[in-house]
Amino acid sequence: MVTFLPSRPGRLADVPSFERAIGGAESNVACGLAAAGFAVRWVSRVGADGFGDHLVETVGGYGVDVSSVGRDPSRPTGVYFRTAGDRATAAHEVAYYRAGSAASAMSVENVDLAAVRAGRVLHLSGITAALSDTCLELVRELTASGAERPLVSFDVNHRAGLWRDADGPRVLLELARQADIVFVGEDEAEEAWGVVGGPAAVRAVLPEPGVLVVKQGAVGATAFVSAASSGELVAQFPAPLGGSRAPSVDGSPSAGTFVPALSVDVVATTGAGDAFAAGFLSATLRDLPLRDRLRHGHLWAAAALTVPGDLAAPPSRPHADRLAAVADDTWGTLRLGPGWTQADPAPEEVRTP
Repeated sequence: MVTFLPSRPGRLADVPSFERAIGGAESNVACGLAAAGFAVRWVSRVGADGFGDHLVETVGGYGVDVSSVGRDPSRPTGVYFRTAGDRATAAHEVAYYRAGSAASAMSVENVDLAAVRAGRVLHLSGITAALSDTCLELVRELTASGAERPLVSFDVNHRAGLWRDADGPRVLLELARQADIVFVGEDEAEEAWGVVGGPAAVRAVLPEPGVLVVKQGAVGATAFVSAASSGELVAQFPAPLGGSRAPSVDGSPSAGTFVPALSVDVVATTGAGDAFAAGFLSATLRDLPLRDRLRHGHLWAAAALTVPGDLAAPPSRPHADRLAAVADDTWGTLRLGPGWTQADPAPEEVRTP
């Protein structure tokens, strides 16, 4: 969608002007990975209008292949407006205008399935599944088992207000169980599925994915890897993998690897989850150790948290690698603020293990 960011804090009713940007779970991930040097294709549909032109040109400007983005002559490009306040506060407002949009009309019939499946990793979101019955049918088709299926990454992205009925949580659980890599917030799991008891309890509900990443907000994230992970990019990881053991429900060690989040001077939270997924996937594509995959997720999320828009350029690979390699006690003291991705430290300025 096209995003309109407020020119100043306050209620939507009081904001006099907005700055145009772009937003969207899958496109955010695509832009981040392309900016980091990966070959990425974004497959979607936008209206045959000026906002559609802006989306295609902007996403393509990040280096993303947009040749498979369809243009719908009868439906508009979706847009939304939001306030400057943190999403976690009661003052945060978002006004979506995407009912009947081109993206909501995506289907198995009007999307190039061969183009979608041509990559090594296919990243999907529960938001797309919630947009319409045809979008849900498309996501189900893409997550179905089959020889032609690439490694499927799925971000649950539970948004209760998007679902047209009460089946949303059940559908999201069904889709997540079909994926190879799953991202879900601990708070999402509680809201959608009533899961309490920490990351290990979430894993008990989702034992099928080869990799499950449970995001724990400002606390950190825990990743679980199955003993027989599917997909060419999912490695076999011995424990403890450089991270800390995550406690299970009964307090005994589990197979989870926990990495604490960084201290960040937050500007806006929107897009941080997408950035985390992109950072984790970037490290997965490079076959880095599991601890470093989580650390790259945190670093990319910190890049998004320190800018006002939905999308932030990730730190350079050498910069991120140096920070991801620091000793645990140094990692715990890092604090990142606006502009940190441009302040690339010299190697000797970062203490490594």
